Amino acid sequence: MYRTASLISLLIWIIVSSLNAKEREYAIAIHGGAGVMRGLTDDSPQAVQYYDALDSALTIGERLLAAGEEGPKVVLAVINYLENNPLFNAGKGATVSAEGTFELDAAIMTGNGLKAGAVAGVKKIKNPINAAYAVMMHSPHVMLSGSGADDFAGGLGLEMVEDNMYFATPKTLKWIEQFKRESGKNGTVGCVVMDKDGNLTAGTSTGGMLKKRWGRIGDSPVIGAGTYADNNSCAVSCTGHGEYFIRHAVAFNLCARFKYLNESVEEAANYIIFNELNATAGNGGLIAIDKNGNIAMPFNSEGMFRGYLYKEKDESSSVKKIGIKKDIK
Repeated sequence: MYRTASLISLLIWIIVSSLNAKEREYAIAIHGGAGVMRGLTDDSPQAVQYYDALDSALTIGERLLAAGEEGPKVVLAVINYLENNPLFNAGKGATVSAEGTFELDAAIMTGNGLKAGAVAGVKKIKNPINAAYAVMMHSPHVMLSGSGADDFAGGLGLEMVEDNMYFATPKTLKWIEQFKRESGKNGTVGCVVMDKDGNLTAGTSTGGMLKKRWGRIGDSPVIGAGTYADNNSCAVSCTGHGEYFIRHAVAFNLCARFKYLNESVEEAANYIIFNELNATAGNGGLIAIDKNGNIAMPFNSEGMFRGYLYKEKDESSSVKKIGIKKDIK
């Protein structure tokens, strides 16, 4: 009799919990790199610039998601904005290689059908994320690199730059001359989305590691390392010390923990960032959205440019949070 009553109570609790649970209509998370954030107090003029840029990126994404746009188009629009903003290490403002040139990487993946495209080491494509999307949509391949990727993008009519120095800014020109590690901008930009149809998309774009040599490629364009999406689990975009994110297959690892260990997206993300990686070897962070629109954004570095926005199906307004150093749960 006692066991029956307990089972009935449990069933009632499950039913009530499911009725009270809010279903998200759409969700988006973005990042603009993780690492050293010296001089970026919450109210400094430079911090305000980053807050404004992250807010603008989320606004672009929200407008498209609210209108019912599909995830890939939202990710492209948001990352295009971030690639064109010289504050970030992607596109215009990318960090410089040891040879004094700019070599850019990007990837995009859709959770619906596990479609993916990536480019690595490109030098002439204005917006590498657009080239990654073109690889996904217009080629039988997943990743193209170097001059071949540049030629592929140019052949499709994507916007190109004649001079690789287009990607330079006054700060990166100073790096070319002095190679000073004077900035906290040592990451990537990324965007993960759950659209109104419940489809997940992840995209990442980067200028890579300062003073990289020998055609070094980090985790950002590597599907499963820096970028991954699966409608049965999560969408993930990573930023940080790419070699370690590759070794730990961080993006796929998170999705696998969610899918096979039944961990929440936050539990899975926290375990990887704080247990498998650490702040001295493999520092950085990630953004992730699960199939229900729940968001995780942990980092083990000094700071991380990040923000999120979501809308519940039964609410008239959305929830938006932006941060650099402090927790923004």
